[in-house]
Amino acid sequence: MEEIKGVVKNIVFRNEENGFTVLELADETGSEITAVGPLPLASVGERIVVSGVWTEHPTYGRQLRAESCRTLAPATLTSLVSYLGSGLIRGVGESTAREIVNTFGLDTLSVLENAPERLTEVPGIGRLRAEKIAESYAAQRDMRDIMLALQEFGVTVSQAMKLYKAYGNLCLAKIQENPYRLIDDIEGIGFLTADKIAQNAGIAQDSMFRIKAGLKYTLQWARQEGHTFLPREILLRIAASERVLGVEMLPVERALDALILGGEVVYQLVGNTDGIFLPEMHFLESDCAKRLLQVLHTPSPLLFFDPEKQVALLEAELQLSLAPQQREAVLRALTSGALVITGGPGTGKTTILRFILRILQDMGLSCELCAPTGRAAKRMTEATGVPARTIHRLLEYGYGGEGFLRNEENPVETDLIIVDEMSMVDVPLMHALLRAVSPSTRLLMVGDSDQLPPVGAGNVLRDIIESGAVPVMRLTDIFRQAERGMIVENAHRINNGQLPELFSGAEDFMFEEIPAAEDVARRVVGLCTGRVNRLLTRELYRDVQVLVPMKKGPLGVHALNGRIQAAMNPPSRQKKERKHGEITFREGDKVMQTKNNYKLAWKKSRYNGMAEEGIGVFNGDLGTILRIDNVEQEMEVLFDDERAAVYDFTMLDELSLAYAVTVHKSQGSEFPIVILPLVSGAPSLMTRNLLYTAITRAREQVYILGRSRCVYDMVANGQVKKRYSGLSTFIEELAPLMGGAP
Repeated sequence: MEEIKGVVKNIVFRNEENGFTVLELADETGSEITAVGPLPLASVGERIVVSGVWTEHPTYGRQLRAESCRTLAPATLTSLVSYLGSGLIRGVGESTAREIVNTFGLDTLSVLENAPERLTEVPGIGRLRAEKIAESYAAQRDMRDIMLALQEFGVTVSQAMKLYKAYGNLCLAKIQENPYRLIDDIEGIGFLTADKIAQNAGIAQDSMFRIKAGLKYTLQWARQEGHTFLPREILLRIAASERVLGVEMLPVERALDALILGGEVVYQLVGNTDGIFLPEMHFLESDCAKRLLQVLHTPSPLLFFDPEKQVALLEAELQLSLAPQQREAVLRALTSGALVITGGPGTGKTTILRFILRILQDMGLSCELCAPTGRAAKRMTEATGVPARTIHRLLEYGYGGEGFLRNEENPVETDLIIVDEMSMVDVPLMHALLRAVSPSTRLLMVGDSDQLPPVGAGNVLRDIIESGAVPVMRLTDIFRQAERGMIVENAHRINNGQLPELFSGAEDFMFEEIPAAEDVARRVVGLCTGRVNRLLTRELYRDVQVLVPMKKGPLGVHALNGRIQAAMNPPSRQKKERKHGEITFREGDKVMQTKNNYKLAWKKSRYNGMAEEGIGVFNGDLGTILRIDNVEQEMEVLFDDERAAVYDFTMLDELSLAYAVTVHKSQGSEFPIVILPLVSGAPSLMTRNLLYTAITRAREQVYILGRSRCVYDMVANGQVKKRYSGLSTFIEELAPLMGGAP
């Protein structure tokens, strides 16, 4: 760390949201330096002391990366004029500043702070103007004092800026009264941050404010883990533990009862379980149940036609005879208000969809096809020949405003909505979809209920099936062994708890016995780069995807991405790069969006023959870095469905390298070739449905490397991580009241 004392000559850039500033500083020798960092209070003309470390920027050269800053009184009349005339004080420009300094000299700041009424001694300043100048200066001084005081509580500059904008001069009082209110009032401040501030403010560990906040935080954590509620006893145990509150159980029980009575959380009996919900999640699941049952009772537009006759005519025209299961699925889809079709790979789902779409077309009826991700929608289009969209696009997210434009007041006008990859749909997205289903529209949900549950909260597909209220067509017959060979055969073996044929010699399903993780990692890199020529493609970058069960370890996402990037896209003078945390992004890298960003704008050069713009990039979207601009501090990513989005460098934590991705993140996607390294892992992670999901992501070839014992153990491990969700219960309870019975 080095301290530099000097006068601020120029503010080059300042982000008003987080206080990040680039400024030019003349030090005591007269040399000009550039300082960058959280310097929201530094103003032109001020004397400051900046503490930081020297860095070398690839474009701008040597800079001082500031860690802290404190203000010194201006030491000369010239610096006083620059300071007052910098725009810091409303109504004071350079000429007025000069007049004030000419009148009071080096006592100027003392006059402003202690005797502002004397400003009327300055030529051209009357009483009213003097009052306005004094008020503006006092406001700046108060803000400076509060911002500095906030940092004593461990608040970052960015958080202090948000706090001051929200509370003004009441910041300190609000924190000292109840720091946990920041969780609800200030975006970006959660329980852990508020708890740290509370400790610095001297709030007691067993404060009721703290315990209530800890309980709600535990439910929010549970939602991120996929649960829509927690059983009361589990909630109490986790909240009271050292990982959250670290207090005795009794005050936590009392705080939970108070939250229930106050309506801040919701109690609901789920089966035989005392469930505790956040109000939002309780509403979403209960309202989903009501709306789904309403759709279930939508009358069929084919009541005046003979569906069986339509199917027979189409079979004759196409010279194709449907299997009994397929025929029943088509007929049910044509006559049911809501229907689930579920089954593994090769069970004829695509053939069923083609028949349904063709009959609807012949009957003059309309249909909308959608899926949770862009890749899944693209795959649906290729399989059926009918354009499909993401659910967000169908519901017109962000078109002309924030949120979904399609809802009960502006529904999707069509006869049938078909949703593919339903296993990926979480409760919030399902609720948004059901809100947009018009009273005359029916719903067909297609998916594989044996795959991993959605990344988001809830277990929608399984809950709908388990409720027994919605008709379900479960496909079990396999029709595509000849087409897909051992991929389909082994997928069904694994799903049924049978050992796969690892050593069959089939080209589309290969296995290499390699016991050591380091040797497996080297082999993966060799396959990805073509040094080991055993994959059924020459387009390695485009066609090959490495899938792994975990993030950490030698065969985790982080380690493999680094190794594959170094081999497939090494540094070069032609490619710009940007380091962000532990990741170095480079032009040409394969990347993935890791969270839903409903506000990120994108452009698309070709969609239905025309240019298109929109907003929203979503968790799991894959793309390639087109350019990195270190001057403009931005990165452009081209996603697989031809959307191009520009990321400010402050948003790079939303992206990760994607040469290797977790199996969870691959849901809804299909790749020509999947490489799957499997050596060992925690039993809670290395499960049968994870292995099944990974294998069913491959279209042409699966290549497993590692220990056969690990594969066999995963097949034997049929445990499914418990996910607490209430949709099934809500459907069962409402069904008898809405004209049906579970």
